[in-house]
Amino acid sequence: MSRIVKFILFLGFFIFFFEAGLISSYTIVTSEPPDVGKLIDMQINRLMAIFDIREDVTSALTQPPEALNITNTNQVGQELQSKSQLDGIDLNTLNITTYADRSNEPFLVNITAMGYKEDVSGGNSSGGQIVITPSSDFMVKATAMAKYRSQGLEIDILTIKIISIGRIYNQAVNPN
Repeated sequence: MSRIVKFILFLGFFIFFFEAGLISSYTIVTSEPPDVGKLIDMQINRLMAIFDIREDVTSALTQPPEALNITNTNQVGQELQSKSQLDGIDLNTLNITTYADRSNEPFLVNITAMGYKEDVSGGNSSGGQIVITPSSDFMVKATAMAKYRSQGLEIDILTIKIISIGRIYNQAVNPN
C-alpha cells in the first residue's frame, strides 16, 4: 500500500477511536446516554471557534486599542465598586478601551480603574480601639458592552463583568 493510503487509514482509525472514547467517557461521567449529534456539533463548533478567533487576535496584536469617553462614568464606577466589593473606585483612573469594530453595536469594551479598600484592623485587645491604616490600592479589570446613544457612548452596566482584581503594593524605601 502506498504511504498516503496508510496515512488516511491511520487518521480514520484515530478519529473513530477518539470519538468512541469520547462517547463512552460521556456515558461514564454523566450516567446518561450520549447525544452523539450534540457531541459532534460541539466539537465542530470548538474547532471553528479556533479558526475564527485567529483573525481577531491578529487584528488585536497589530493595532493599539482605541481609548473611549463615556457618558455614564458615575454609574460605571458604582457598578465596579459594587461588583468588586471595594470601598471606592477612583473615577479619574477609569479607562475605557476597545479593539472591536465600533460600527457593530453593541461592542465589547475593556474597563480598567484603580480602586481602594480601607484596611481596618483591631488595636490592642485591652483598649478595644480601631486603627485605620492607609488604604490598599487595587487594579480592577472588567469588560462590558457599549452602545452609542444620543448623548454619546454609554456602557450597559448590566453587562459589566469583573475579569480580575489585583492588589498594588507600594513598597516604602528604607533609608538605612
